[in-house]
Amino acid sequence: MYDVVIIGSGPAGLSASIYAKRAGLTAITLEANPMSGGQVLNTYEVDNYPGLPGINGFELGMKFREHADKLGCEFQNASVLSVQKSVEAEMKAAAYEKEEEKGFVIHTDQGELRSKTVLAAMGASHAKLGVPGEEELSGMGVSYCATCDGAFFRGKTVAVVGGGDVAVEDAVFLARSCEKVYLIHRRDELRAAAVLQREVKELPNVEILWDTVVEKINGEEQVQSIDIRNVKTQRKNSLPVAGVFIAVGIIPASGMMRELVKCDQRGYVLAGEDCAASMPGVFAAGDVRKKQLRQIVTAVADGANAVTSILEYLSSERV
Repeated sequence: MYDVVIIGSGPAGLSASIYAKRAGLTAITLEANPMSGGQVLNTYEVDNYPGLPGINGFELGMKFREHADKLGCEFQNASVLSVQKSVEAEMKAAAYEKEEEKGFVIHTDQGELRSKTVLAAMGASHAKLGVPGEEELSGMGVSYCATCDGAFFRGKTVAVVGGGDVAVEDAVFLARSCEKVYLIHRRDELRAAAVLQREVKELPNVEILWDTVVEKINGEEQVQSIDIRNVKTQRKNSLPVAGVFIAVGIIPASGMMRELVKCDQRGYVLAGEDCAASMPGVFAAGDVRKKQLRQIVTAVADGANAVTSILEYLSSERV
């Protein structure tokens, strides 16, 4: 019986592992991937993490893991299949109660684990275009975070793909430092808030390409151009750009938790700054949690906040 099972080993999960160990909790971190670090491993350069400007994303992820290993944090490679609440009511009705039966049962492809609390830190993934060159040039001009990588394209021409709030916000943000920004949207009107639409349409260095989709991303070790097609006229064209910022949605990895805790319509776990979810004993940290900003620094902060809340929960009468 663990005090906490941490699901996910991105920045939020690793931060929670470190804080849990320092707090004297019995904790194990489950990671589905061969390496810790989460999405940061695919980031060529991180320029906004305090104190480590310009660090390689892979190196930053390894530093997080090294810190956890130095403290003796426990890890296991396992994919979580489901999380269930132990049935205390039946045991109480039978007039006995076993400590090891309290809390939660975490079913994995490596067997079952039992824990008093669960921290969901599975993160989220960016929706992909699914076009040739996207995967090959990820981190080499293909980006899913304008605030993370925009500074590397100062004075250059870039494209933003999408029509929602995030895409328009990215276009506005990039227009401040880029020479030219193409906003590519597959429909003839944006889905973003009216105030954002007005702002982006007033920018002289932003050009909106309506009814247009990206069919291919081209480049050798760096994005050089994109192939686009107008869905109404079927006219095709090649657009020279140094970067492509894809903002067509985020997919939280919350599937295994949706029957256990409340999520919003997009699947993000509803949890406040204390990271406590709707079911007592379940917490959420990092990109899987409904929040304003999804960055490495906020994920790390979530991990610390979650462990503080877990400590308070474990010291209460509920456990």
